[in-house]
Order: sequence, then structure tokens, then C-alpha cells
Amino acid sequence: MPFESPDWPLADLLRDIRAGKVQLPDFQRDWKWDDPRIASLLATITRGYPIGVVMTLETGGDGARFKPKPLAGVQTQGLVEPEQLLLDGQQRLTSLFQSLMSGKPVDTTDPRGKRLKRWYYINIEQALGDEGDREDAIIGVPEDKQIRDDFGRKIVADFSTMEQECEAGMFPLRLAFDEHGKVDWLLQYIGTDPVRRARWQQFQTVVLQNLSTYLVPMIKLTRSTPKEAVCTVFEKVNTGGVPLNVFELLTATYAGDQNYFAEHGADFRLNDYWVEVQHRLSSYRVLRNLENTDFLQAVTLLATYERKRIHTGDPRQAPGVSCKRRDILRLRLSEFLAWAPRVTEALEWAAAFLAQEHIFDARDIPYRTQLVPLAAVRAAAGDDASLLGNDAKLRQWFWCGVLGELYGGTTETRFARDLEQVLAWLAGGKEPITVAEAAFHEERLYTLRTRNSAAYKGIYALLMRQGGRDWMKSEALNMASFYNYKVDIHHIFPKAWCDRNRIDPVDRESIVNKTALSRQTNIRIGGQSPATYLPKIEKAAQITSAQLDAVLQSHAIDPKHLRAADFEAFFDARTEALLELVEGAMGKRAVRSDETSGVGDESPEAFDLEPEEPEDDLVLVESRHA
Repeated sequence: MPFESPDWPLADLLRDIRAGKVQLPDFQRDWKWDDPRIASLLATITRGYPIGVVMTLETGGDGARFKPKPLAGVQTQGLVEPEQLLLDGQQRLTSLFQSLMSGKPVDTTDPRGKRLKRWYYINIEQALGDEGDREDAIIGVPEDKQIRDDFGRKIVADFSTMEQECEAGMFPLRLAFDEHGKVDWLLQYIGTDPVRRARWQQFQTVVLQNLSTYLVPMIKLTRSTPKEAVCTVFEKVNTGGVPLNVFELLTATYAGDQNYFAEHGADFRLNDYWVEVQHRLSSYRVLRNLENTDFLQAVTLLATYERKRIHTGDPRQAPGVSCKRRDILRLRLSEFLAWAPRVTEALEWAAAFLAQEHIFDARDIPYRTQLVPLAAVRAAAGDDASLLGNDAKLRQWFWCGVLGELYGGTTETRFARDLEQVLAWLAGGKEPITVAEAAFHEERLYTLRTRNSAAYKGIYALLMRQGGRDWMKSEALNMASFYNYKVDIHHIFPKAWCDRNRIDPVDRESIVNKTALSRQTNIRIGGQSPATYLPKIEKAAQITSAQLDAVLQSHAIDPKHLRAADFEAFFDARTEALLELVEGAMGKRAVRSDETSGVGDESPEAFDLEPEEPEDDLVLVESRHA
């Protein structure tokens, strides 16, 4: 990557900042340095000590075009095109510009974050003492240049006029590079006093000369540097700030799109567009955790898919379908504007798709990331995705991804592969790899214990999808009842009962011993034996045993085992019932324990168990999973 590494005189650098020749790329956030840190920085440069390297990007290149903005405190005359964009050093240079050259008080904060305006002074006599005490010689004073005590009632120092500054021997650092202002101040300070003249000459040599000759080391990236390289470099060097994501970097790129500005007379604001999308999707609780980068990935998948589709040359030279970071950064604004509305519509469709699968809330989505290819497939396929045959294929693909736990970890490659292969499958081609390679092993049921697992949330949804009804209300668990009855995942054999009866905690916490129940039903169950709580539920709900048995069966529970409080028989029967439920969703047979010698699930999610509570000294019933 081509770059230059000159040293930049501080005075020239600050003047270029004032003139707008050096600006920030629009993705840079506002500076955040507090008052003590600025004073420390000023002490450093007045001693001639290094403050670190500054990095800039030469403007005018084809690869990296970002909308510029002046550094905080800079007021340019009209619109100025910068010669360089500051990638690293914003906080240092903003602090130095505002305190040394802006002619205005510095916008800063105290260490607790309270907003302040400060002028910075250096005590001449103290500055000529021990160099190690230089930080004590520099102070920030309020905007009115008066230091107060006793809750603001008493003025203890007043520098509001030049005469008062000079009398106190407090040199205003705002004049450090203002030669005319410095001469006027000098004349006022020295007067006819030879002692002060000698002190000033020493101050000039020891302090001000360090400022006037100070060189800032820099790395200047040339205009030929590609955009993705600029973004990578910025992220690597921006260790002191808040990390930026690809959305913010693309925001700055689009804001600088000259074609859009020429056509619309304004910059395109990606963040404003995203806010509108969020508002449109806000009524779908299941989409509330959707991130702006998810949205960009879906748009980029479609844009790259379209590039490949219209490629007319050698197929081996066709562009690839992808949504990795570099591909998002290469997404043209015209492509974004073409596909973003269709992705938004597809996400609305996806919310309805998930509701039909009885996934109603964002915390219950097995994989948020799977929304990316799901929305992309819908946007590309259009209404054909809703044809009966295609709808069945999409649901099979969705559940294979969930129950096969294939969307954990790095998923961009799978996103691209699924978009192409699922679309081909809908058009009559062979089933995608995600469907072909997905497998569910019986042993996985025993380790599904919390919402940390996608398959755990998937089985929870499937139990509701197959017609599971609340035990007290006997009402189907749909979106309305889900929220009205505060439905969640609860134990069937209560934890307290299991502990009293020495049930293996692995079995107790498994999804096999849990189901979707309303808060009211779970309270009614308490810590009782099923043989005790079932008759009480019948009485409270005013239903017969046969009616409650039918409700239990809608949860894949064999009533006779539950009524007998036979945990072992219940567990075995429900394991098989849940495997059949999984098979129906995936469209393939699950692997039974007697068909394999090991768990067979190498997904990281297979091992996301929470720590067990300390066991008491009871001897546990031997686990079926030992």
C-alpha cells in the first residue's frame, strides 16, 4: 500500500486545519477529550516531547471517496474541498487547534463528562522551573476567564483582561501562533521591567520555541489507496476511539457520492434511511434485534447475485456472490437504492414467515443471522417464494439450518451459498447443501438446556407450531396468547420435585423436560409432582381428565406417564416424540442413540451448557447419558 512519512510542522498543520485543507472523513465521531487530558497534551508539546504519529489520506483518488467535515471548532469560508483526510489523530489535533489557534474557548468536559468551555494558560514562572512540573504550570480556566471558589461566589483569579493576564504572568496559549497578538502581550507583560524581559527571553527559549519548531510525524496514505484498505487501516489505528462498523464507513462513502448530489441536490444519508427502515419494521417484535449490518449484508448479497446473473463473459470470470466486509464496502449507492426497498419488504414477509413458525419475539429467533439469507431469497424470488411447493422448501431449509445448528460462527460463506442454492432449488434444482448436510442426533436433546442454543429455541417454537395449547386456558399458543399469557419455557417435572427424587440434573434441565406454558399454569404447577398438580389444573380449569390429556398430547407428552409421575417412562416417550417433531420439520430422519457411537454434533453450540448448581450429597439416579 503506497504511503509517505514526512514530518509536519505543527504550526503549518494547524493552519491547514483552519483553512479546511485537512478535514475528517464523515465517519469520524466527535472528539471526546476532557480538560485534564488537554492540559497534559499541551504540557507534552511545550516540552518538545512526541505525541504520536498522525495518519492522513490524500483526497482525489478513485478508490476511497468519503464526505469530508471540518474538525470541531473550525469555521471555513464556504464549502472547502480538503487536500487530506485525517484518519488518526483527531482528538490530539482538535485539542491543539482549539486551544492554540481557534481564538475561542475549547469545548471539553470534566473527567465525569460535564460539558465545559476552557481557555488554557501557562504560568511563566512555573514553566521555567522543574520541567517535570510542566503539567502543573498549565491550567484551563472558565469561559469568562475567572476562577471562582465558594460555590462560585468568590473570584480567586481573574484573567479577563490582558493587563490582568500579564500581571499574573499567565501566558494565554491561544496566542502561541499569533505573532501580532503575542507581540502586544509581550509589550504589556515586560513594560520597563528588566527582570521580566529576561524571564520572557528564557520562556521564549524553553517553552515557545518548542511550539514553533515542533514537528508532527505523519503517515500519509496516497490517493491510490483502495477504500477497504483505508477502512482497515483506520480501524487498526483507531485504538483510542469507539470502534466503527461497516455501516458507518459506508455512510461516509455514500454521503460523498457526487452523482447522487448532482441529481438530488443533497447528500444521501444512509443513517437516515436506516432510521426509516427501523420505524417501518418497529411493529414486528421479532425483528427488534435486527442490526444495520444485517440489512447491508442482505442488500449486498442481492447486488452481487445480480452482478453474477447479468455477467455475459466467460463464466469462470463471473463475479462471486458474497456479503463479506469488503463486498459491503464496494456496494455502489445505485445498487443499494435498487435493492434496499425490496429487502425491507422481504423482512416484513420474514416476520410473517416466523410468526407462522410460532417465533414471535426477537429473543426466540434461533439465529438472527439467518434473517439475512431468508430475506435475500424472498427479495430475489418475489411472490414465487410463497407458492405452496416453494413455501414448503423454504421452511425445510429454515429448520435444517436451525436444528442442524449451521448458522453459528462465521456465516457469510453460507449466506452466499444458500442464496444461490435455495433459489436454484425453488426453480427445480437439487436441494441446497444446508438441507443435505443438516443432521440432528438424539443425544443433542439431552444437552439443549437454555436459549443459548438455536435448536433449543427451535424445538420450543415447533411445540407451539404443532398446536400446543395452554394447560389452563386450553387456547392455542398463537401470537396473541403468547404475549397475553406471558408464555415461556418451563419445566414439566418441576425442578424441586426432580431434586427431591434425585433426577439427574442433565435430564431435569433438558428440553425434553420443558415445554411452552403460560405464567399462570407454571405458578399452578409450582414444585409439585405431576400426579398432584394435574388434578388441581383440571379443577381450576374446569375440564375433564380426557380434555387435559388431549392438551398434554399437543405438547408431545404421554399423559399416562405424567399422571403416574414416572419420569423415566415420560422422558423416553417424549424423547421419541420430539425426535419425530424434529424429523417433520427437517424432512429427514434424526439419528438415534443406538445408531451412533458418539454425540455426532460437533457444533460449538452443543457445548454451551451453563454451570450446574452445586450438588448435595444425595446419590443421583444413574444418567442415561453416562
